[in-house]
Amino acid sequence: SVFGASAAVAGLSGCARGDAAADTGAATEPLAHKVPAGTSLKIASYLGQQQLQFRLAKLSGLPFKVSDWVNIGAGPDVINAFRARSLDLSNNAGIPPIQAHYQGFDAKIVAIDITRKPNYLFATRPGSDIRAVADFKGRKLAFSQGQAQGVVLLRALKKAGLAYDEVKLVPLTSNQFFTALQSGQVDVAPLAINQAPAYLKQYASKGARSIPTDVVDLLNLLWAPQSVLNDPAKAAAIAAYIPQWAKGQVWQYEHPDVWNEEFYVKTQNLTPAQARGITELANKPLFPPSWDEAVTWEQETADLLAEGGFVKKFDVSSLFDHRFESLAAEAVTEEYRR
Repeated sequence: SVFGASAAVAGLSGCARGDAAADTGAATEPLAHKVPAGTSLKIASYLGQQQLQFRLAKLSGLPFKVSDWVNIGAGPDVINAFRARSLDLSNNAGIPPIQAHYQGFDAKIVAIDITRKPNYLFATRPGSDIRAVADFKGRKLAFSQGQAQGVVLLRALKKAGLAYDEVKLVPLTSNQFFTALQSGQVDVAPLAINQAPAYLKQYASKGARSIPTDVVDLLNLLWAPQSVLNDPAKAAAIAAYIPQWAKGQVWQYEHPDVWNEEFYVKTQNLTPAQARGITELANKPLFPPSWDEAVTWEQETADLLAEGGFVKKFDVSSLFDHRFESLAAEAVTEEYRR
């Protein structure tokens, strides 16, 4: 069984806020081997991406009901949905769990996919003379501290030797970046590589350009509220979902032509050429059997945010539920484990 001994609890650390109560009871028990009948999960599937993976890869037969595929992706929106109990499990980058902790909301990371290639680039407003990250000095930069885009910007500034007070960080959420660039409210915004073509198609002729970065946002992860993980039935359902999540991403990576047509062209209205451009930059999925590298990267990220005064310093090991550590790796072939 995929829920074997290696999935049993591996020394969960106490609550980061010093409140041990949330980590007692069900959340420290080994995962159930079977999902109880009648169990359901509400799963975030931004732009319908995950349920499309499931349909195309024919990953049916989940031993629980997905009662809702919730169309949200931005970290702040996910945290709000978690708080409202309208979402049980979400796919995000490494920064939203840090932000949730800072806000006093207890949630845990349950699956890790390592990203080796950059999945963001910087886009300039129309008419900008910015050509490199060094030119960001003194400029207005779109900054979302609760999202991956924020961390990519902070890491790029650090690498370029720019202090936070040498730039103007304009607080926005990523869904406001396009408008902020168009209107000149900001000089630069980090855009996902699958969003950038649409922006540049519209504004490159007016002097907008992209500035590539080699800064990587390392973690693509699944996470869930502690209250959900305290429910043995829902925890078992999440454990059953993780292998399918991993297989769905491998399927997408191995079938770029089908994915381009079915997702980017049919649902995102991109041209086949734009779709090919995105999948050529796609990361090969990587589900490490050990989360050590992920924990180290998450700590560096939290420390970077703390340096800027965006969060308080803390030990990120409290963000990981190691009962789930091996499940994604066990579901894929060796080439997707390292």
